[in-house]
Amino acid sequence: MAQSPHTVRWGIMATGFIAQMFVRDLLCNPATRDVTDVAHKVVAVASSSSKDSAASFLEKVNLAPEGVKLYGSYSELVNDPDVDCVYVATPHSHHFQNAMLALQAGKNVLCEKAFTVTASQAKKLVQAAKEKNVFLMEAVWTRYFPLSIKIRELVKSGAIGTVYRVIADNSIGNDGPEGSITFPDENRMVNIDLAGGALLDLGIYSLTWLFQILYHLQPEAEKETPKTLAAVHQYKTGADESTSVIVQFPNHKTTGIALTSLRIPTNTDGKNSGGPAIKIQGTLGEIQVMGPAYRPTQYKIIKKDSDGQVEVVDCPIPVDRERRFGMGMFWEADEVARCLRDGKKESSTLPLSESIVIMEVMEEALKQGDVKYPELITSDVFDPQSPQNTGAR
Repeated sequence: MAQSPHTVRWGIMATGFIAQMFVRDLLCNPATRDVTDVAHKVVAVASSSSKDSAASFLEKVNLAPEGVKLYGSYSELVNDPDVDCVYVATPHSHHFQNAMLALQAGKNVLCEKAFTVTASQAKKLVQAAKEKNVFLMEAVWTRYFPLSIKIRELVKSGAIGTVYRVIADNSIGNDGPEGSITFPDENRMVNIDLAGGALLDLGIYSLTWLFQILYHLQPEAEKETPKTLAAVHQYKTGADESTSVIVQFPNHKTTGIALTSLRIPTNTDGKNSGGPAIKIQGTLGEIQVMGPAYRPTQYKIIKKDSDGQVEVVDCPIPVDRERRFGMGMFWEADEVARCLRDGKKESSTLPLSESIVIMEVMEEALKQGDVKYPELITSDVFDPQSPQNTGAR
């Protein structure tokens, strides 16, 4: 007799674009992606502004309201006994306070990237999760793509020899007239009060590729925190508009170069005609990953002895034909479900210790670029009545 899938009951914290994409993926039939062991159900949605906003969210994601509780505050959501896991989809300026609110309520948490604003905040979240004995994971969806898994396996198997360098770029072309950027200054991408800037929003994907190859695949006994060197250009709002980061692992003789910009796109036409977004370079060849870095669907293997032959591997993201949707965020949700089913408190694909190291690198890079965020969003002191938790302005 077939075993029924382990179903996770999700509580959705925030109702913006990323939350809409995540929930639409949750609602896709797992069979579409050949998954039968886990499933997902949305049981509650919360907006910090009003219950009406939560209700409007259901319409946008085409989710029937029956059985879904709507809340006008985050505190109500995290105290709902029917919620197994809270998905934190607020701006990353709010992640520490919002995720901590859920953890303190004893909830499992999937928190959007960037995990926090500072490494200290990330450490406090990890500490709280351990104290409460609950699951915690940073939602770096790209890590859980079958494409990413296959590439890590190829590198680990020695398919391109010893890898010594990874170069990754995740940039968007939003250059405007007279030195401006086309985002208004209050937009979260450039708003310093919302921890805006290229690195925390876009550059983390570049770093994801560096870390999942150069750091994650290091033997546990030889884990090495990298040295960080950054070049940062600030925008008029104080946020970074362009950041280039070199991470060096001296003991492993490896180097990663992470690039990100709000002005110049990775590829001008958006069709990768300018080449790969990621290059993983080894002694026997290289793997080229076609962009965008956050949602790649193709990679190429080029061997030194291939006589010019290039192996092209397509990894399309399955679409639920009934719902006419498939973004690729469902794979990270499946990982959460399996971890919860198996009693794990973190994911081995992105351990919490690794999220902390990545936050340390980003914090150091921004420090070198003299990017300074307000104390309200860099504090590592949890306040359940913080404006980030209450929605107060």
